[in-house]
Amino acid sequence: MKSAFSELVGNTLLVVGALFPIVNPLGNTPIFLSLTRGLSGPGRTKLAQTIAINGLVLMVASIFIGTHILGFFGISLPVVQVGGGLVVVATGWALLRHSDDDDAAAPAKGPCNEANYMRQAFYPLTLPLTVGPGSIAVAITVGANRTEGSEWRWPVIVGLLIGALAIAVSIYLSYRFAERIGEALGDAAMNVVIRLSSFILVCIGVQILWNGLSTLLRTVLP
Repeated sequence: MKSAFSELVGNTLLVVGALFPIVNPLGNTPIFLSLTRGLSGPGRTKLAQTIAINGLVLMVASIFIGTHILGFFGISLPVVQVGGGLVVVATGWALLRHSDDDDAAAPAKGPCNEANYMRQAFYPLTLPLTVGPGSIAVAITVGANRTEGSEWRWPVIVGLLIGALAIAVSIYLSYRFAERIGEALGDAAMNVVIRLSSFILVCIGVQILWNGLSTLLRTVLP
């Protein structure tokens, strides 16, 4: 029993330790708040819940069946990193170039209501902003290594599920209270944090892109 409990805790910490720094819900909070300006408190709560559920589904699917999905379509993990890295770079660059003038013109495009934002719950708010290609690649790697290293016993399955659930809860709490975090920081500080976070997001995308390219190049170059 003690061995099973230790294995459960170990797998939980494995998922949290591997994915939490990459998902980084606290670091993404300023960007999330910037993308949901004009949304009411209840609307932001519902959106945060939807993003957390979407993120949980993506993480669990990547851990348990990610390798099988890639194998079915004949896609390698480095190719996922290259494609995902490009998406992350494009998203970060768009946020980096975003200005207050764009917000002023936003009402002309359409009203800021829950329906408009809920259509963006999966893309881009869940993928690639929250659970991006880097997180998916790491989750697939965790599942692949765990499959090769041991059988899918219940402590392994439950531990991986608890770890993914803990990250989903952190996503919900960070996004749920994003407005309070913004009020505590102030407009000037939030603008600085948003620009820095956007630049870091571009750098993360470049790193993911390079990881995939370097792996592909090693298979071609002697």
